[in-house]
Amino acid sequence: MTDGQFREFEMTTLRRIGEKVMPPLVRAGLIPHTYMLTTVGRKSGKPRSHPVTLVERDGRRWLVAPYGPVGWVHNARAAGTVRIRRRGENSELGIREVTDPAEAAPILKDYLTITGPPRDYFAAAPEAPLAEFEAEAGRHPVFELLPGGR
Repeated sequence: MTDGQFREFEMTTLRRIGEKVMPPLVRAGLIPHTYMLTTVGRKSGKPRSHPVTLVERDGRRWLVAPYGPVGWVHNARAAGTVRIRRRGENSELGIREVTDPAEAAPILKDYLTITGPPRDYFAAAPEAPLAEFEAEAGRHPVFELLPGGR
């Protein structure tokens, strides 16, 4: 298999995951608020897709990295933009990292409420006070999505 054939196979597989597997799970309510996030790899320059959960409140949207620095976080920081896809909705959006723990705490709390029971990588439970989520903010990068790119 040549490099071009492998790349096409890889993209076809990612498309199948994004278009066939994720939407039924989202519609069934098993993975609420799930979008496919596409970033361009910093080293490879190839598009990479990742399922992500968005927190939406008052017309604003945030992405939360659930367990520390993952590939899409590094790619998003480097590019400053991401592509979000869900049910035919395709958007290229700018991002702003939320560095203030007080600002990130309510977003993290909403994220944990949306995604269900506490995960091992979250020390705070959904019903915990915001002060506990401020301590979590350093371990879970939070990005605000900005309309229309940077």
